[in-house]
Amino acid sequence: METIDVQVAVIGAGFGGLTAATLLAKAGLQVAVVEQNNYPGGCASSYKRKGYWFETGATTLVGLDQGMPLRYLFEELNLQIPLLRLEIPMQVRLPDGTLLTRFQRLELWIQEAERVFGVEGQRAFWKTCYQISQRVWRTSLRQKSFPFSSWSDVWQAVKALEIEQLSLPPLAFRSMKDLLSQHGLLQNNAFVAFVDQQLLITAQNKHTEVNVLFGATALCYTMYGNYYVPGGLRQLSNHLVQYLEQHQGQMLYRRQVRQIIPKAKREGYTIFTEKGTITAYYLVCNLPLNNLQQLFESAQLRKKLATYILPAHKVNGAFTWGVVFERSGTTPAVFHHQLHVPGGVPFIGSESIFVSLSHPLDEERAPKGICVAAVSTHVHHPEATWITQKKELERWLVQFLVEQQFFTQEQVRFVQAATPGAWIEWTGREWGQVGGYPQYLNVKPWQMKDARLDGDKAYLCGDTVYPGQGIPGVCLSGIIAADKLLRDHF
Repeated sequence: METIDVQVAVIGAGFGGLTAATLLAKAGLQVAVVEQNNYPGGCASSYKRKGYWFETGATTLVGLDQGMPLRYLFEELNLQIPLLRLEIPMQVRLPDGTLLTRFQRLELWIQEAERVFGVEGQRAFWKTCYQISQRVWRTSLRQKSFPFSSWSDVWQAVKALEIEQLSLPPLAFRSMKDLLSQHGLLQNNAFVAFVDQQLLITAQNKHTEVNVLFGATALCYTMYGNYYVPGGLRQLSNHLVQYLEQHQGQMLYRRQVRQIIPKAKREGYTIFTEKGTITAYYLVCNLPLNNLQQLFESAQLRKKLATYILPAHKVNGAFTWGVVFERSGTTPAVFHHQLHVPGGVPFIGSESIFVSLSHPLDEERAPKGICVAAVSTHVHHPEATWITQKKELERWLVQFLVEQQFFTQEQVRFVQAATPGAWIEWTGREWGQVGGYPQYLNVKPWQMKDARLDGDKAYLCGDTVYPGQGIPGVCLSGIIAADKLLRDHF
């Protein structure tokens, strides 16, 4: 059994952990990333099956506009990653079959929303949401000390304070239900149902629970640059790994962490894995809080983390499908689709599915003329909702997408389904939870777990700490973790 000594150990090669790792390596620290799987990316990666590359979890990419987290990260690292900007971010098929297009331009989207849902309240509602989202993104990187856990954080926040930031905290006390009511939209049942399913994509909850601060931002993600990554989202992580290894960092794959013990005299941490021991002076944990709590013996730290941990009935799992089919003249030109399911998905009860298609010119994921589709839906309370009807759901999905004219039955070459149990096997995430913690009105942003884990030399990032889910969210969490570690000790 080997023993490895490093300056900084980052546990988990998800996008948040890799963000922190690369920024710390850029600052000159010796960094090792400890990952239980044999390639990086976590819930934002790709896997190969029968010669095709499928997305593991996340399928959409935003956060590259000016002042947004991925733009900041790539500029800091001077990375040039091949990306294809999407002209149309998404299309949505409502239960009655109505198709609407989520145009990026605000004016075009307002016109589309008015066409489908009626004129009343739409323009004012979407302008309000967009203005809030802009303020949120402008603030996010200027306030890297948030949430506060030291007087230094408060001082950093005061120095970076701008007048417009003062308008944001009150929005955390209002729900999206309040905002819908304010614009006369709460009785527009079709629109409320649309909003709920859109919120589930990024906020993991519905209008009664999501606060305006996060909700308005979540609803507007299609109004910023949306991108396709040739070869799959794994390429994002691969570029960060290459940067890390070029800056004296290392990736330690196939090492599942069993226990973390702080060393005596606050001299770092001993990390026990199935392949040996790693000692590190600094620690960054890119693990869900539910999993992380189990790795520390300290009763005091466990009690501290318990304040922030959500139980199984408040989180979501995912049921996913991968479909390979032959392209034809009816294959949608838009890559991302949310399809409302009349009566709900069988055995699961979720009200919509999300479908992402591979680019026709992306022959790394599939040969010419072949399309790979990644499909997912929410499974609420995954601990109690164990899905076993995989074959039935594979047949249902194919028939449903045939009805939606994505392909014909004869064009399907391969289909596979995966339950939340697959997420447990793939990521180790407790109950197979995915997408981070859903937004709840009683959990304000400043009440979310911040980047400091133990008040010493251990830090946190990932989708269950501030600011939450999505690639831009976990990227921001990694930026904040690296910033606080460097500010605290260097």
